[in-house]
Amino acid sequence: MSGSLLRDRRDSLAGRLTRTLILWVGGVWLVCVFAVVWYVDREINHNFDNELVEVSHRMFDMAVQELEKLRLHHENGNQDTPLIAPKQLFSEDAVMYQVVDVHEHVLLRSAEAPDDAFDVPLAAGFANNQTWRIYTVRHPTLGLYFQVADPLDERRRALNRTLFGLIIPLGAVLPLLALVLRRVARTELRVLQQLAAEIEKRNGADLRPITLPGLPQELRAVGDDVNRLLERLSQSLDVERALAANAAHELRTPLAAARLRLQTALDHDLKRTDVEGALQALQMLSHRAEKLLQLSRAESGASLARARVDLVQLAGTVAQEFWQDPQINERLKLKVPDSTAPVAFGDVDALAIALRNLVENALRYSGDGRVTIEVAAPCVLAVRDAGPGVSAEQLQTLRKRHVRHGSDRAGYGLGMSIVGTIVEKHHATLELASPPPGAARGFEARIVLQPA
Repeated sequence: MSGSLLRDRRDSLAGRLTRTLILWVGGVWLVCVFAVVWYVDREINHNFDNELVEVSHRMFDMAVQELEKLRLHHENGNQDTPLIAPKQLFSEDAVMYQVVDVHEHVLLRSAEAPDDAFDVPLAAGFANNQTWRIYTVRHPTLGLYFQVADPLDERRRALNRTLFGLIIPLGAVLPLLALVLRRVARTELRVLQQLAAEIEKRNGADLRPITLPGLPQELRAVGDDVNRLLERLSQSLDVERALAANAAHELRTPLAAARLRLQTALDHDLKRTDVEGALQALQMLSHRAEKLLQLSRAESGASLARARVDLVQLAGTVAQEFWQDPQINERLKLKVPDSTAPVAFGDVDALAIALRNLVENALRYSGDGRVTIEVAAPCVLAVRDAGPGVSAEQLQTLRKRHVRHGSDRAGYGLGMSIVGTIVEKHHATLELASPPPGAARGFEARIVLQPA
């Protein structure tokens, strides 16, 4: 249990963020330390070299004078052996030097200088051996060289002190920095945990939008996207529930009628009238199933396109479908404007479904009367019939689902509901009138679309 909890903490966003910040901060700190060390190393060498130059220039004359004094005391001595200067007062800070002639003979050496300290070629300037850095300067008038040696260990120790002085605080501060970063990460990510908790609460029964004030900009965008997803999911569930409810309501009667007709036909040795009645019931069932699918597609709105739609071409296509039936050919009329065809933005298939449903309702309720499809400017689709029409009270209920105004017919019911849903998805207007303006009887439905 404790191992699983530890893994969860390691895999948490706060833990990852803390580790990443520590690694980056520590890495940047180390890079800065090495950059400082490189700079300090240059400065240390520069300062030590300046001291060598300054000491050599100051002591050259003193060393020459000391050489002449020692030569007076050792006139009969061995000229091949270098003279040794007296010990300096502070031996721990003694200057290591020697005087050399142009033939590389060592004439004078400080008492503290080792024999191998100046084991470098004789040339003016700086030179290094394994343990010493030597500066050589030539006398401007005498044929003499003056060499000063400085131990490299002192420079390394100075550099190491600087390096350790920067790294040790990092090692001491890093655990404290980890705690601070962890606390900051948890505090700042608490709002993300709240967002996750709100998302976790949502289910099929609760698809309310998530409202968390004070979200940062990045999480605000996530919250907005989640809310849009919840809205689409809610719409899909509503469409699914509506389809189930509509199916249960609309298909119950034709299914029962088809079952009764078939049972009667079986009981009476398949009489033709009973079989025809069952066929009619099945046709009604197919018709209502098609209407339910159209309604579900219209209510979902997921597949609705937004393109330029030529309303004259659309009306002509729908009218052509009905003209294929000889009984309807004489009853249906198409009226289009003489000027430029109106063009609207919308889904051509969905608008065709809406117009087809209006025509079907008009043909069904107008008896044997004529039906007119009219395309008018600026972007209007109208279906008008000369039937008996509906009363003012009935006109108010036509948009409601499952409402019919005849016991022997399918009624406006789903058809008008489909039209209303498609019109709403197109942000258009559905206008119903009975009778139409300027007529004594009949019914008119107008879809007013937005021009392209």
